[in-house]
Amino acid sequence: MREFLASAIGVACTAALVLPTAAVAAPVPASTAPPGSTQSLPLRPLAPDGRAAGTAPQGRTEGETKPFSLVGVVWDDVEAELHGTAQVRTRSKETGAWSGWQALETHNHEHAADAGTVERETGRVRGSTAPLWVGASDGVEVRVRPEDPAVRGAAPARLPSGLRLELVDPGDDPPVGTTTTADAAADTAEAGADDTAAQTAADDADDPRTALLTAEDAAASAVNADLVPLGATEVPALSKAETEEQTFWLGGGKPLIGPRPRIVTRKGWGANEQLRERNFVYTKSVKAAFVHHSATGNNYSCSQADSVLRSIYRYHVKSSGWRDFGYNFAVDKCGNIYEGRAGGVAKPVLGAHTRGFNSNSTGIAVLGTYSKSNPPAAVVNAVARLTAWKLGLYGADPRAKTTLKSGGGNRYKKGTIVKLNVISGHRDGYATDCPGGRLYSKLDETRDASARLQGR
Repeated sequence: MREFLASAIGVACTAALVLPTAAVAAPVPASTAPPGSTQSLPLRPLAPDGRAAGTAPQGRTEGETKPFSLVGVVWDDVEAELHGTAQVRTRSKETGAWSGWQALETHNHEHAADAGTVERETGRVRGSTAPLWVGASDGVEVRVRPEDPAVRGAAPARLPSGLRLELVDPGDDPPVGTTTTADAAADTAEAGADDTAAQTAADDADDPRTALLTAEDAAASAVNADLVPLGATEVPALSKAETEEQTFWLGGGKPLIGPRPRIVTRKGWGANEQLRERNFVYTKSVKAAFVHHSATGNNYSCSQADSVLRSIYRYHVKSSGWRDFGYNFAVDKCGNIYEGRAGGVAKPVLGAHTRGFNSNSTGIAVLGTYSKSNPPAAVVNAVARLTAWKLGLYGADPRAKTTLKSGGGNRYKKGTIVKLNVISGHRDGYATDCPGGRLYSKLDETRDASARLQGR
């Protein structure tokens, strides 16, 4: 792979970030701090059914709760797996109607930091199901049942200790009359506009979230300073010619890189930068992109995507104990692209998305569940645009294969050198359904489209 220097990547990633005093505004008063909250409720044994202690179902019935929009279940031991089922039903805050029972994805441990890393060994990390987006709700029931011995062919499964129900409220969107760039683009995409129009539909709006920056806000924004001004709510799209001009290669010649897509920044979707750990962590390069689905369900509108992101972010940090949002990028079903884990969209930020292969890779989560639902064409196009640019910064060919060293997982032992597609699905590195069969089947199409955008 040819060595290169991209102006978008900036100074050495391991260097300490020092902000000039003038770049940091006075801290936002507590009354205007980013909203959101988490209710954490211990589960209780359900009606006795004759099972041995620890193998009986657990759950909780809440006739009424504080408002929430996303739900998940966590437990104490991050190494313990939940062999069984977890289901929830919720009451709509708007209509008062109860939903049917919905399943939570219990095998969520494959989305996590690698074993032996600082993030994994903090002592704060918990086992967890995937979260589920349920929309504005104010009542919930949950039941967690161990796997039937007849299915296991062994002794009854024991549920992990310390099971808790997590109810996440993402907080309100900006005040009525204020439209963020993310909202405007989502509205355009949902109205049926093409991908280019969806990217460029919204100019910077009068968003109160950019009026004041905390030190944490400024730090999370400053790592994108080579691309956009401090406090920007989006990284605007560039043409291929503009992207090539911005990227300088050692040894001459044009870079094989796709046009930079529009990316909604963390400021744009309202990330509360006070939740995450302050430091940023980087790897050496980006040799591969792993495609995921968030398994949060498809019952959201694209104008709600920033609320979904704030909810997942809070669940990853406050409920699961991770240092930050797990994925490097997210894509909603209208094809809008979002900055995920903090550290800079052009930089090789270490994520917590593909256990065993987080180093030297980037993780892209499509918001939704695509095991039985087909991803919209806008999703495939967005992943192609994003990978053509991001992989192009590091000289990676979307149609090629690369090698990564496993950090340990259920498919490859720690230290194994593995040959993988440069654009892989999560299941290629870890035994999991993710990114869902319907999305996984689109990856060949994505690789071809990404390579064409690079000019290959």
